[in-house]
Amino acid sequence: MTTVSSLTGAQVLAKALKHQGVEVVFGIVGIPVVDVAEAIQAEGIRFVSFRNEQSCSYAASAWGFLNQKPGVCLVVSGPGVVHALAGVVNSQINTWPLVLIGGSCETTLEGAGAFQESLQVEMCRPYAKYSARPPTIGQIPSVVERAFRYATVGRPGASYVDLPADYIQNSVQDSAIVRASKFKPTFAQADPEDVQQAVRILAEARRPLVVVGKGAAYSRAEAEIRAFVDKYQAPFLPTPMGKGVVPDSHPRNASSARSSALKGADVVLLLGARVNWILHFGKRFNPDAKIIQVDVCPEEMGVNVPIDVALQGHLPLVVQQLTNALQHPFAADPENNEFVAELMQNTQRNAAKQNAKYHSNALPMTYHRAFYEIKQKLPDNVVIVSEGANTMDIARTVYDFQEPRRRLDCATYANMGVGMGFAIAAQLHYRDSPVVAIVGDSAFGFSAMELETAVRTHLPLVIIVINNNGIYFGLEKNEYAELERQGKLPSTALTPDVRYEMIAEAVGGRGRLVKTPEELGSAVEDALAHDGLTLINCLIAPGGYQKLDFAWMSK
Repeated sequence: MTTVSSLTGAQVLAKALKHQGVEVVFGIVGIPVVDVAEAIQAEGIRFVSFRNEQSCSYAASAWGFLNQKPGVCLVVSGPGVVHALAGVVNSQINTWPLVLIGGSCETTLEGAGAFQESLQVEMCRPYAKYSARPPTIGQIPSVVERAFRYATVGRPGASYVDLPADYIQNSVQDSAIVRASKFKPTFAQADPEDVQQAVRILAEARRPLVVVGKGAAYSRAEAEIRAFVDKYQAPFLPTPMGKGVVPDSHPRNASSARSSALKGADVVLLLGARVNWILHFGKRFNPDAKIIQVDVCPEEMGVNVPIDVALQGHLPLVVQQLTNALQHPFAADPENNEFVAELMQNTQRNAAKQNAKYHSNALPMTYHRAFYEIKQKLPDNVVIVSEGANTMDIARTVYDFQEPRRRLDCATYANMGVGMGFAIAAQLHYRDSPVVAIVGDSAFGFSAMELETAVRTHLPLVIIVINNNGIYFGLEKNEYAELERQGKLPSTALTPDVRYEMIAEAVGGRGRLVKTPEELGSAVEDALAHDGLTLINCLIAPGGYQKLDFAWMSK
């Protein structure tokens, strides 16, 4: 007699994820998804259990960026999906691939007030490229394949797959399971006529600027873009997460002369860079500049600024087309070009100003002095996670990167709370590189308990909390006490000198409190040599109450 084999819905899902090449799933279990996590582990997929759904969804989001394929997040029904929406929106806005899987109530109890009943498919749909529930248990693999395809093709983004409790627990015969192919993306070049038009404009440029965006890092276009810059010899400007696609040490790096580069360029070549708030909506571009935009998404072309040539396609392929079509550098003698010379002069002048800030002897330390001490101790292969308002904004100008995808920050969506999730995902991806998260005290508060996740997962993270007692700016103890007595504490104030390092010690990590440059440098050295998690609580000057003003803000 022939035995008919069957699988539970949890097992069908786990096998579908394995078929799509998933290596790690981030999440938090509970009713009804405990069985799903166990089935995932039984398939040899690593499951990393977090303390908060926001953090695990952020980790999956960062994993998608670092791996160029969807990060996967598993959460419980109702509130779990609501909390994980943070990562869904983060992925959608940042254009990183993510697949969120949420448990939901039994299909037979919908509308009856079931446990944690929510309209989860509808809830996720406005914030995802694809949101669906499999019609049957047997169709789970085809829906998973579609979720991966939507999350990855064209402009990457988020997908949501809903998994009811009765699907998870019930079984289906093997013969009823719909087999799905393993998704593999395909890539396209730009129209050759458009490439030729772009090359004519580039050949005529006298003050060209190449803007290297986050999309260039995601698409792994570093080899092609480096070859293009070396051949064309134009100055380039990386966005914060585009740093390292072309090494920051490259002589054509115009980062330290950003304003004059944008204002002076007569041709701007956008490589995987959106003209949004990070580039001031194009308002600081030379109004007479010709714009060439390379992007995988046609809807992105011409947003906020009119463009002269749109090159739609996979960035590495399109840049290779441009390089092949170019005949020579943009100028006969790029080294003596007036525009290049002006940018290099501005770069040197701004670097001198920056260098003076590094050597302040004031105590408590300034941001720049603290960052300089940290910088001196970091190895070349470090991965830096940067989170916080002042912490992230100032750090962008301090740390240099020679390789892509070595800097992670809040990116386009600018949301706080990503630090620990990003750091955990980065350390799982970069197993042989140190990951250092430099986070503001306010930002750290969003995800502090993920220290326990990192310790339990045996990740040797270095977390440096830049503690200024506040959101943006904090208060000294005496100022805090006086304003508290008067009932006038500003909304940005946090309790002075919180002992964040003790949280690390409480969950099995190491903690250090530092107040001087010497203590900070020594603590960073020790942390990098330690085979475990270390949190350094770095006290700096609070700054006092003042008007908020950041370089990236539109005036």
